[in-house]
Amino acid sequence: MLRIACPHCGLRDEVEFRYRGDASVRRPGEEAEAQAYYDYVYERANPAGWHLEWWQHVHGCRQVLKVLRDTVSHEIQAVVSRHDEIALPERPA
Repeated sequence: MLRIACPHCGLRDEVEFRYRGDASVRRPGEEAEAQAYYDYVYERANPAGWHLEWWQHVHGCRQVLKVLRDTVSHEIQAVVSRHDEIALPERPA
């Protein structure tokens, strides 16, 4: 089980949260073609390693958070509020 350190509530079990998606992609603008929306919804990379994700603390403060998590080891390196920035670590070559 993951333990997520909510910046508002402290360290909590994963069961209090809901995964909300990839936080590294940006939604296309209103003027975008249908193909851009298709790519946004369905065409996603599934890299091994560090990944920036949206999580919502549904059984706590209800805030949406950005979580930097390793998809291989499930280690969580950082948890911040949705407006804060997190830099992805460099991937080894």
